[in-house]
Amino acid sequence: MHADAEAPLQAWRKLVEKASYRNFAELRATFASADKIGDRMVFNIGGNKYRLIAVVLFSVQQVFVKAVLTHADYDKGEWK
Repeated sequence: MHADAEAPLQAWRKLVEKASYRNFAELRATFASADKIGDRMVFNIGGNKYRLIAVVLFSVQQVFVKAVLTHADYDKGEWK
């Protein structure tokens, strides 16, 4: 893991743990740059240096982090 990713990832985690999102629109109210790709949500982390890929189950209020990638690794598309 990249040391400079720790603080932004912890900040993201704290926001997600405090919140309750019923749908993608509510999630985007907090994370304006979040994208929905298939059943996964993609979040920009650390000034767009990293991408966090997660599955968000709104009905049961659970988030499963699938990957944290550098922007360059994300762009390769192997996570899809």
